[in-house]
Amino acid sequence: MDRPLSRLLMEMIADFQAAPLETGFDRALRLQTAPRKAAVCIGVRRCGKTTVLFQHIRRLLDSGVPMENIIYLNFFDDRLRSLNRDTLDTVGEAYYGMFPEKKGTEKVFFFLDEIQCVPGWEAYVDRLLRTEKCEVFITGSSAKLLSTEIATQMRGRSLSWELFPFSFGEFVRARGMDPAGPPTSRRRLMLAKHFDAYWQIGGFPEVLDVTDRIRVMTHQEYLNAILFRDVIERHDIAHPRAVADLAAWLIDNTASTYSVNRLTGYLSALGHKMPKNTVSNVLDWFEDAYFLFTTRIFDASLARSNTNPKKIYCIDHALVRSASSRVLINDGHLLENIVFLALRRSGARIYYYRTKGGREVDFAVLDKNGVELVQVCESLGDAATREREFRALGEAMLELGVKQGTVVTRSEEGVEQTGAGEISIQPAWRWLLSREEDLKR
Repeated sequence: MDRPLSRLLMEMIADFQAAPLETGFDRALRLQTAPRKAAVCIGVRRCGKTTVLFQHIRRLLDSGVPMENIIYLNFFDDRLRSLNRDTLDTVGEAYYGMFPEKKGTEKVFFFLDEIQCVPGWEAYVDRLLRTEKCEVFITGSSAKLLSTEIATQMRGRSLSWELFPFSFGEFVRARGMDPAGPPTSRRRLMLAKHFDAYWQIGGFPEVLDVTDRIRVMTHQEYLNAILFRDVIERHDIAHPRAVADLAAWLIDNTASTYSVNRLTGYLSALGHKMPKNTVSNVLDWFEDAYFLFTTRIFDASLARSNTNPKKIYCIDHALVRSASSRVLINDGHLLENIVFLALRRSGARIYYYRTKGGREVDFAVLDKNGVELVQVCESLGDAATREREFRALGEAMLELGVKQGTVVTRSEEGVEQTGAGEISIQPAWRWLLSREEDLKR
């Protein structure tokens, strides 16, 4: 055992057990475990993963688990930078050195925050689950934890949970209002007011109660950390300025289409010599970091789906506003981004649809119930806009055999009977809350 490292770990374990537990606002996500499986919580940095761990610790304490049976370590802590695949065993050795009577007799709960920082962590966690009487909880800001690393290294010993910034329902509850309740006019007005606030503030927990200036500065710091820690450093990228310029273009074009050829040409015009395959990899790494997400066109042909332009969305609509040049971003794009994130939380397969007549529907969502069509339009007040949006949705409904479509707006609502079927017009706040209710069923 590395004695200096062991003493440091003992000190960090004891410090956490003695400190007050800051659990923050109660998130909707509840981590669940199964025997010999790690619970893995994954999401963009600063979305609240550590808070979710602390909330689970609070529930354990409330159920009678003693604090001495809980070990929490944050592997972003620079004091742990010397940990590697050969020294990770020191973590368990340090804990059981403090509490030898618990080894093999009492269940111990390991909370390993951002353990992806340590190369070779998978084998250690796998061994921990096999050899100790314990439950293990892991967080990370890489989607690979959901697939490659977990599936290949831990051989099915995990249950994975995604965490996003606040949904609209969580935002409302964090501001002291229960979004459920009787459908009174006052409640409707209050929810619409909360949506106006959500529109400006977004979902990152730390910016809920700060000034506009601090919120913008915080969002920009988040963006820098994502780019340089979760993308450039993690993947050892040799073109950091090109990555930042690519991210800036994508943020400015949120809810718009792109192609790898177009992005490569744009970077070339700026003087960056980044080949197409590297551009494609960087796009994958943005998604891996839960920063930017891509949707493909809905098409039965996988080849056509892959070769057609794709659409880009960001992890938080307010971060888009804080980080963009504001030249190309409009309110319709921001509303579409909010709708995308609500769909993304559901885990459904999300596409956009183009009719045979060349008209576009923002979302074709595939789940166990079939295809759902959702169009997003900030306002239907203009007659030409209304006709364009309804015509695209109606054509898609007829082509796909869907009897009902939805238009999400900023504030309008109603029902329209068309030759293609029924079109429901819903204000964003109502539609967002209905999606969250659907997830609970």
